[in-house]
Amino acid sequence: MDRSTSTFGGRLAADLDFDDFVALCADPGGEVSTPHAATTTHGIPVYDGDTFRAAYDDNHEAEALRTELAQVFGQGAGVIVIRNGWHDRAAVDAMTDALLAVIERERAAGDGFDHFAASGANSRAWDVLGKVAKLDPAAHVAYYGNAVLDLVSEAWLGPWYQVTAQVNIVHPGGAAQSPHRDYHLGFLADADAARFPTHVHHLSQALTLQGAVAHSPMPIDAGPTMLLPGSQRFAAGYLAWRDERFKQHFADHSVQVALEPGDAVFFNPGLHHAAGENRTSDHDRIGNLMQVSSAFGVPMEAIDWDGVAMSTYPVLLQLAERGTLTPAHIATCASGYSFPSNLDTDASDSGLAPASMQDVLRTALAERLAPARFNELVRAKRAARAAF
Repeated sequence: MDRSTSTFGGRLAADLDFDDFVALCADPGGEVSTPHAATTTHGIPVYDGDTFRAAYDDNHEAEALRTELAQVFGQGAGVIVIRNGWHDRAAVDAMTDALLAVIERERAAGDGFDHFAASGANSRAWDVLGKVAKLDPAAHVAYYGNAVLDLVSEAWLGPWYQVTAQVNIVHPGGAAQSPHRDYHLGFLADADAARFPTHVHHLSQALTLQGAVAHSPMPIDAGPTMLLPGSQRFAAGYLAWRDERFKQHFADHSVQVALEPGDAVFFNPGLHHAAGENRTSDHDRIGNLMQVSSAFGVPMEAIDWDGVAMSTYPVLLQLAERGTLTPAHIATCASGYSFPSNLDTDASDSGLAPASMQDVLRTALAERLAPARFNELVRAKRAARAAF
């Protein structure tokens, strides 16, 4: 059986097949052909940015390269390295200056924090795509108007993709992350992820693409991303990455690739990965982290869910008091997902995701809050989620 094939309507087994995971990772390239790659390292195809730029103006070559990349992300190593992907050094330097300016502005305002690292270990700024576009629009346009970014994003997600970015600076001594999978299902607790059928676990991988552009030299000692090639092919990976057996296998077999400014790494969000430890004494590791999203990750209609929640709350409160409230009532009266949001102001109290409006509604009903108080919470939540 093809272990990467989704079964529609089925559920993933609770007992994770560790031997299957090990077998997949033992064949990191998955026998996917990569004729456009300059070389491979640890089973990871390494491309030259000039290959992308040359293909960009040739429809036949561009399509061949997109097909190859899609196969790598899905059935192959799950990750690629692009040397000299951002070849305009002036554009990279201008973006570096802008990113550092955003970091300093937020540090001065006392706003800097990182959801994913101990205080002081990292300097992270959220939504630097939007912030830099307003701070230095010329730097934004020069940097993101990149054939490499367009080709690799369209290869996995198709046209009309949407880019978000966060700068992350890992200071000397910054600890390694725990291995994980990323957004969407990777942000959920195991019990929540397990509620989704098997085909949605595969779908989650096809909704985003993770990327990072080096804005400083990243020798191995500085802790470039640790990667486990081929691990995205394990169907139950969103339920496995917190399991100690899988974490130990990652510790024993993950690999790292040194990068120079302008080099980039892109990978399937289902790849087991983790930021490495910065073991240097004097070197900040600076990366512009990108999450590229499918255009299809949005509903068809624009609905004023906050208005719906406030309007229906008194009726729902009566149902709660009578003991006849059902999950369907909650699902059709408030937005169920935490995102998109403003992670500067809508921080999570626990876990990786902030509370959704359904969470706010559910808590308010459980506490029997008055409608006026619930409306205050909705307005505060809406303000916290709003972009600058």
